[in-house]
Amino acid sequence: MTHSNSLAPSTLVISVGGSLVVPKGGIDHEFLKSFKRLICKHIKRGWRFVIVVGGGGTARQYQEAARKVGALTREDLDWLGIHATRLNGHLLRTIFRSVAYPIMLKDPSRPLSRWKEPVLVVAGWKPGWSTDYVATRIAKRLGAKMLVNLSNIDYVYDKDPRDHADARVICNISWKDFRGIVGNKWDPGMNVPFDPVASRLADDSGIQVAILNGKNVSNLDGLLSGKRFVGTVIG
Repeated sequence: MTHSNSLAPSTLVISVGGSLVVPKGGIDHEFLKSFKRLICKHIKRGWRFVIVVGGGGTARQYQEAARKVGALTREDLDWLGIHATRLNGHLLRTIFRSVAYPIMLKDPSRPLSRWKEPVLVVAGWKPGWSTDYVATRIAKRLGAKMLVNLSNIDYVYDKDPRDHADARVICNISWKDFRGIVGNKWDPGMNVPFDPVASRLADDSGIQVAILNGKNVSNLDGLLSGKRFVGTVIG
């Protein structure tokens, strides 16, 4: 199913799943090339972007290795994930050097008054805060009505399609129903379409979240161009 869209150029917060930047096979430079081309195209149309990036395979590799060596606290695991997001963030800031604010933002509560460039790159902040939550906090500060979450799935399902053959595609879902699926608790390295704590904040703030498959860059192009796009809209 496709969604109709009437977004006009403004400031859009995009949460980029780290698995798009660093899947299991290493850094996906082809995705980064396509993503940069698309963002630069829409900057010329008047869009500005806050790009918040996750830790992806890098975070999970470090967390798994650390677990094999010894017992870790939840905070230890979180910090490993946070630093993975910062490494990915520096990669994106470097790629967007010509159009991005020169400093990667790590604290979403800091003033945004100095940001004048078309792109602002943001990474993880502190334990207990996923990058989805950071993105939602910034969207709320900017008064955004929609946040885009780029993942590696076409849609959200009512249960994991890898384990359940009868899993159903969800095109539109309320925050209440979505939160019933993902729960209310965040754990470092958890793999859900959108973080449960960020979901609560988006619900309370009246922010819709569009979950799109980031590998299909033309789909994001459709959303930004005011055309139809494929994905799941929450809220």
